Amino acid sequence: MYPGKQAKAHPERAAIIMASSGETIAYAELEARSNRLAHLLRGHGLGRLDHYSIFMENHARYIECCAAGERAGLYYTCVNSFLTVEELAYILENSQSRVLITSQAKRDVALGALALCPKVELCLVVDGPGDGARVRNLEEATRGLPATPIADESLGTPMLYSSGTTGRPKGILRPLPEQPPVQQLPIFDFLDKLWQYRAGMIYLSPAPLYHSAPQAAVSLTIRNGGTAVIMEKFDPEHYLQLLAKHRVTHTQLVPTMFSRMLKLPEEVRRRADTSSLEIAIHAAAPCPVQVKQQMIEWWGPIIHEYYGATEGLGFTACNSEEWLAHKGTVGRVLLGKLHVLDDEMNELPVGQPGTLWFETATPFEYFNDPAKTKEARSPDGRMSTVGDVGFVDRDGYLYLTDRATFMIISGGVNIYPQECENLLITHPKVADAAVFGVPNADLGEEVKAVVQLMPGVPPSGETAEELLAFCAQHLARQKVPRSIDFEDELPRLPTGKLYKRLLRDRYWGNRTSRIV
Repeated sequence: MYPGKQAKAHPERAAIIMASSGETIAYAELEARSNRLAHLLRGHGLGRLDHYSIFMENHARYIECCAAGERAGLYYTCVNSFLTVEELAYILENSQSRVLITSQAKRDVALGALALCPKVELCLVVDGPGDGARVRNLEEATRGLPATPIADESLGTPMLYSSGTTGRPKGILRPLPEQPPVQQLPIFDFLDKLWQYRAGMIYLSPAPLYHSAPQAAVSLTIRNGGTAVIMEKFDPEHYLQLLAKHRVTHTQLVPTMFSRMLKLPEEVRRRADTSSLEIAIHAAAPCPVQVKQQMIEWWGPIIHEYYGATEGLGFTACNSEEWLAHKGTVGRVLLGKLHVLDDEMNELPVGQPGTLWFETATPFEYFNDPAKTKEARSPDGRMSTVGDVGFVDRDGYLYLTDRATFMIISGGVNIYPQECENLLITHPKVADAAVFGVPNADLGEEVKAVVQLMPGVPPSGETAEELLAFCAQHLARQKVPRSIDFEDELPRLPTGKLYKRLLRDRYWGNRTSRIV
């Protein structure tokens, strides 16, 4: 997020464009604003390696709030903007944040959390009024401060939290060397080259800025002197319009966005002009083979995929040509050394699924949580895991099976629900799907599907039978759901991850769940 070099070279160039409002922030303005905020944070006593948090929707002021920390040697935590008061308070306390930056739209939740967090000394509202010494308007608080860099600039970095889809979110802390902010961490040099970023690029960001992928992508765009077009909220038709309007060259999406674009009316898809796109990257959630095949046919071989946890344990990637030759893969290992192990930590043969462990590519720890850090590491401390399950083929390409925590054990048979979810999402009547285990007195668990139907498709017994028959056509009998329920909308995070635990726990009630 560091604009310093580009602000000197291209002061009037647009750094940020908000997709719906059209509000534009030039590099010179981004530089001045982030400098003023850095001065405010220093003046408030935040020194190198201290922490603050940002809690707001995709907003025109978001990037400067990150850039201030990146040039002041601080850890800044971009918090999921959909959290409740109690969830936000937990992250503020756990991250040891001394300052909270929020927006008027998120003010009530922010102030509710602030009341539970006495150690947060200051709350800045980017577009709303202050309220006493502890809650201040950002513009008023920074007015009169220098628009030039602080005297002791040093590199800062995000400390993001895991999504919390299988338990409480954990802060992912990376070591931060003392170096100037113009010099980024090596992992971002690697991504810069891999994702083919370049000077003057136009990046379209359809995802929430609190997530690690858009964070990295927008940061690299700014460091390359490009323009980041930020969507306030993803809409498939608007997304396609923006590609043509801004002559977008780079973008990053999640598979649910692919699915929603593919289900637009044929005439809308035909009108779309994707000719300016040089590279489209996707990750964050499994992509059904049929969905990706259709996207490559539509956009051409410009679609790249990667797999890598926010923790930075390891990293795999593949381009369109590699994927077409190994359909379903998430790529070959580019960072870290991968091991596929059974429950006794024994290496498994090629083609056999097991838990994925990496000899860690980049060091990390879970902030303020040594127990969780230890739990994620092998007994000798040499390897780390986030609990994903997968296998490697003979050519060294990795395939993800599921999360270990969502494996269904039915009558002694291990069933990974991701395969069924990937199938259901391809049905023309299905907008989204979740598959998981529910209690069964005889089998222990049985397979349950919960489906969000496309607009205009009414939930009915006939629709459920149609979807069950569709699954039976393509899946082994034990993988087919015993029943299907319907929901108006599934709890999928804007980052693309399915918050499956919320659904699953409704069916388990007070029984002991295997999800922790």
